[in-house]
Amino acid sequence: MEAQDKRAEVELALRKKRPFKDRLFNRFARAVVEYDLIQPNDRIAVCISGGKDSMLMAKLFQELQRHRKFPFELVFLVMDPGYNPANRRLIEENAAMLGVPIEVFASDIFGSVEHVEKSPCYLCARMRRGHLYKEAQARGCNKIALGHHFDDVIETTLMGMLWGGQVQTMPPKLRSTNFPGMELIRPMYQIREDDIKAWRDHHGLRFLQCACLFTEQTAAGTGREADSKRLETKRLIRTLHKTNPRVEQNIFRSMYNVSLDTVIAYKKDGVTHHFLDTY
Repeated sequence: MEAQDKRAEVELALRKKRPFKDRLFNRFARAVVEYDLIQPNDRIAVCISGGKDSMLMAKLFQELQRHRKFPFELVFLVMDPGYNPANRRLIEENAAMLGVPIEVFASDIFGSVEHVEKSPCYLCARMRRGHLYKEAQARGCNKIALGHHFDDVIETTLMGMLWGGQVQTMPPKLRSTNFPGMELIRPMYQIREDDIKAWRDHHGLRFLQCACLFTEQTAAGTGREADSKRLETKRLIRTLHKTNPRVEQNIFRSMYNVSLDTVIAYKKDGVTHHFLDTY
C-alpha cells in the first residue's frame, strides 16, 4: 500500500471506524476536556519515541486539531538518544508514511546510562524528559505531551506500593519545576494499551520497542535483570483480572477515592502530615 493510502486509512479509522473512534479518539478528547490539558494558543511539543503509543498520540493530536474548536500549535519532537541506524530509519519512515512532520534532535543518553548498574531505565527516563523540556522550550513550546496510557498509570501506581513503599500516582498533567512556564500533559491517560495494540495490528504497522542496549541485552537473556518490575506488575494485574475483571478499573478509580480520614500520613508540598497531628 502506498504511504498516502496508508495515512488515509489510519486517519479514516480514527475518525469513523469503530472501535477505534470510540476507544481511541473519543477517550483522547475526553481526557483533554476532563483534565483541562489544552488551552487556546498553546504550542505543544508532541514527544515521539518511535513506539506505538507516541505515534498514535501524534495522529490523535492531528485529528483533534482538525476539529479546530480553538487554535493551538503542534511540534512533533523526536529525540535520538543513540539509536542504531535501522531504528532511526524506522521512526523516520513511519512518520513519513503517517504524515507526521517530525523534528529530530540528537543526544547521547544511551551512552550515558549504558554502564549504570542501578535503575538505568529510571535514569534514562529522567534524562530524556530534561532534554525534551529544553528542546521544546527552545522551539517556543509551553507544553510537552507524553504518550503514557491507562495501563502505564495503574502499573506505576501499583509499582509504587509494591516496590517503593509509597502511594503515588502518575498525574494527567504537572508543572515543570526545572523549566519555569513549562507543563507536561498526558492526553492518552484513559486509553487502554490493548486498544493501541489492536489499532497497530489492524493497520499492519511496525513500531519501535525501547531500543536501548540494556533492553536488547535483556531480550537476549544477557541483561542485568531478567524481568523488569513493570513487567512483573503487568503480569500480576493480568493474573488478578482472571478472578476480578474490574481490577484495572478499580486501581484507576482508587486514585479518585483517597480517604484522608483513614490515611496514617501523607505529604503535601514536601511536608509530611501525620494523622496524630489532628487526632
